[in-house]
Amino acid sequence: MAWLILSLLLVCGCQDGLCQSSSEAHKDAVTNDNSTVFTRILDGLLDGYDNRLRPGLGENVTEIKTNIFVTSFGPVSDTEMEYTIDVFFRQSWKDERLCFKGPMEMLPLNNLLASNIWTPDTFFLNGKKSIAHNMTTPNKLLRLKDDGTLLYTMRLTISAECPMQLEDFPMDAHACPLKFGSYAYPVSEVVYTWTQGAAKSVVVAEDGSRLNQYHLIGQTAGTEDIHTSRGQYTVMMAHFYLKRKIGYFVIQTYMPCFMTVILSQVSFWLNRESVPARTVFGVTTVLTMTTLSISARNSLPKVAYATAMDWFIAVCYAFVFSALIEFATVNYFTKRSWAWDGKKALEAQHPKKRDPMVLSKKPNNVCSAGVNYTPNLTKDISISTISNTTSVQLRASETKILDPKKTYNSVSKIDKMSRIVFPVLFGTFNLVYWATYLNREPVVKGVVTST
Repeated sequence: MAWLILSLLLVCGCQDGLCQSSSEAHKDAVTNDNSTVFTRILDGLLDGYDNRLRPGLGENVTEIKTNIFVTSFGPVSDTEMEYTIDVFFRQSWKDERLCFKGPMEMLPLNNLLASNIWTPDTFFLNGKKSIAHNMTTPNKLLRLKDDGTLLYTMRLTISAECPMQLEDFPMDAHACPLKFGSYAYPVSEVVYTWTQGAAKSVVVAEDGSRLNQYHLIGQTAGTEDIHTSRGQYTVMMAHFYLKRKIGYFVIQTYMPCFMTVILSQVSFWLNRESVPARTVFGVTTVLTMTTLSISARNSLPKVAYATAMDWFIAVCYAFVFSALIEFATVNYFTKRSWAWDGKKALEAQHPKKRDPMVLSKKPNNVCSAGVNYTPNLTKDISISTISNTTSVQLRASETKILDPKKTYNSVSKIDKMSRIVFPVLFGTFNLVYWATYLNREPVVKGVVTST
């Protein structure tokens, strides 16, 4: 009985093994058949295919549908007026010569087939330098539908021009364009359109901003027709809107200028006789403003017009220089009076001492020169009285001389006026400046509306 059961189990196991091997063989056969089918399809498609001719040549216009996905935006160079952008650039068109019938509606292909079929000759009008990524293999994708529609995607890094109007710098905003189109085919042969309309065909990744000095506040898309000697061409345009961050410039330029002006006005509270101190204040602040004005221009292109920061620095420079001129004026008008009053003050501090006995003997000698008489007690008393009276008068005169009106701590009327006028004017300028530039909308030139 045991032998019977064992034999039955062996028979069942052999049948299961045969079934599994037969199923795997069937799958391999199906896979081989699909690969053979696709190979035959591709070979048939490329048989007699001329990639030098565009689809629909002589019959209809080839329509190229495009859209852009921005993976990273930035950095932006102000001195070169350019920006760098990393995108997935997608193009789609229909080529009826590549229609096929098979077990799949879409064939996922690699970049090798792209060199054997016709592809659009798209180029970037305002591009300075473009890189097609080839590591580890060319970053290209090709999809072919059974009706002959192709999807061709490339990863590109593009350095493009960004014209900037810097009148409002650093409270400025810019629209950096990205323009592309066909290099050789006019609108009578090739036409470009947006895949999902102008509003949705340009998308920026949420974490795609690589900007330190700007905010990427949005993007738009549109089309434009340009006329050349070779005909009319369609140009696709995408604009990226940038708003500059002002924090860096407040710390590096505006605050130092503000503090330098305040420091120059401290000299109004010093004595007008403190010539070295006030001279150091004036010269140092003027040199500081000169250095700040030069360093502020290093991060900008050499434009021929004045920016908002230039106006602020110029006004601050004018305040600092005016403070130096104010001290020169005060010193000029008080120089002579200060020297005269100072001489009198020195004489007052060191008066000439007169001997009272000399004064007391002088009348006696005079009298003896004129009349000879013997001294008596009455004359001695009168002489001592005159001597005491003279000494009292000298002390009174010395007291009067020691209390003249000194000018060492005097304050000039010009300094008194400057202490009020300069801060008020500088505060008013700041109110007008910041209210003007922060409250008005920045003007962005050269923007094409979405179509």
